[in-house]
Amino acid sequence: MQSTEENCIFCRIVRKEDNKTVIEYETDNIVIFKDIRPATKFHFLAVPKKHIKNCKELTMDHKPLLEEMKESLEKILTEKGVDITRDSLLGFHWPPFNSVKHLHMHGMGPKDQMGFIGKLIFKPNNRWFCSVSFIICDFMKFYL
Repeated sequence: MQSTEENCIFCRIVRKEDNKTVIEYETDNIVIFKDIRPATKFHFLAVPKKHIKNCKELTMDHKPLLEEMKESLEKILTEKGVDITRDSLLGFHWPPFNSVKHLHMHGMGPKDQMGFIGKLIFKPNNRWFCSVSFIICDFMKFYL
């Protein structure tokens, strides 16, 4: 098992100590499960098995992990019938606006079914929520 934090809820899910959470998908590097407060019909979280506090701790070495998280979420959303090119949303809350201090990528769809609050909380590329492309292309390239 990769390094985890004892009291982190997502690390507990990774270690399968939380019997309320159903893991929808798992690889050697990540687990994916439903968000407990879905913003739309399908709302999943991709969580690395290794504890990474947030986006600000990412390095270029994490790029394959981020790509795996993105591709896995897109696969699940596609299987649920979500058009990932037009009606999905993937991204991260930007610190300090993350409720759990363990990196997690949101994958949601259909985004046109999101309510007003969901559209505010998950509006891409603002001070609260960053798209995957921002993290992979912009933040990692220019800030690391």
